[in-house]
Amino acid sequence: MADVDQEQKTEQPTEKRLSDAMERGQFAKSHELTVLFPIAALLGALAFTGQAAARDIADYASTMFTRFAVTSVEHDTVTVLLGEMLLIASRALVPLLVGIVGGTLLAGGIQSGFRLAPKAVMFKLENLDLAAGFGRVFSKSVFVRTGIDLLKLAAIGSALWLGARGLMYDPLFSSPVEAAYLGQFLSHATLLFLTRLLLALGVVAAVSYGYEKFKISRELMMTRQEVRDEQRQAQGDMHTKAAMRRMARRLMQRQMLSAVATADVVVTNPTHFAVALKYERGKDQAPVVLAKGENRFAQRIKALAAEHGVPTVENKPVARLLFAMGRVGETIPAELYQAVAGILAVVYRTHRYYFHRLKSRRMEATA
Repeated sequence: MADVDQEQKTEQPTEKRLSDAMERGQFAKSHELTVLFPIAALLGALAFTGQAAARDIADYASTMFTRFAVTSVEHDTVTVLLGEMLLIASRALVPLLVGIVGGTLLAGGIQSGFRLAPKAVMFKLENLDLAAGFGRVFSKSVFVRTGIDLLKLAAIGSALWLGARGLMYDPLFSSPVEAAYLGQFLSHATLLFLTRLLLALGVVAAVSYGYEKFKISRELMMTRQEVRDEQRQAQGDMHTKAAMRRMARRLMQRQMLSAVATADVVVTNPTHFAVALKYERGKDQAPVVLAKGENRFAQRIKALAAEHGVPTVENKPVARLLFAMGRVGETIPAELYQAVAGILAVVYRTHRYYFHRLKSRRMEATA
């Protein structure tokens, strides 16, 4: 039955499925890659700082041995010597630790696409299912992982054996050498072993990561029905959002229409645009846009203005600019102050009876 389901999964995963899988922590992860990057970082840190660190340690050791005969063992002296020792050790170890931590973070970031997977660390009851646990133990992935582990063991063992065999021919094991040569030998042997180990792990990591990518891509494949269901769900979300936008637009239109009755003036185009303005001295810094609309909605604004006796002024350029630049509930743009001030001055002179009633109307609207 599982084979039939797998055969039906012929469609590539969608972006949503890939994103959900990433959040669950379902992406290609290779333990060998997580080891490879810190070793590479460690090797790079040793290549850049190893000689300087070895020279500092050698100089410190030479100085210490020279001063042993004349240095008295006291509390202050021991404290100073320990401080110097810690300083020298930190100079040698901090770059290595930084390289290891940085390599580990880089390996995790590359595999996860530098994205967090919060759902991957959540407790899941299905992990306690014994039947599923036995299924995972005897699954194909476990046998493949066992093969990769054996390949890793063979690669690392071969790399170390070849490195050790090459070092056995070093003059250190066949003839007398100076004491300083021991440090050079240790440095050379460390770099040689790390380089061979890095190459061996690189091959294993490539095989392991390639298999994980293949396995995850197979697991995320979708059936045609799943693709159709996801598209239907996405379209449903789009319809829901569009309905919410329409509802918000209708609510805003109702609020604008209810505010027209308290406007000082409605500036029209005359038929295409209508903008209702109000200005209360001592309260508003500048005229405020109460409502605006075009075409049919502009006609509704004009009809309400006529119903409540709100003065209407036809001014095509000002109406266009107010509609384009003004925002409902905010003051008009500064560049329109002078033009609107002229309109309000005319309205205040010619419609005194209206403004005598407007104050009480606004009080009723806010009550």
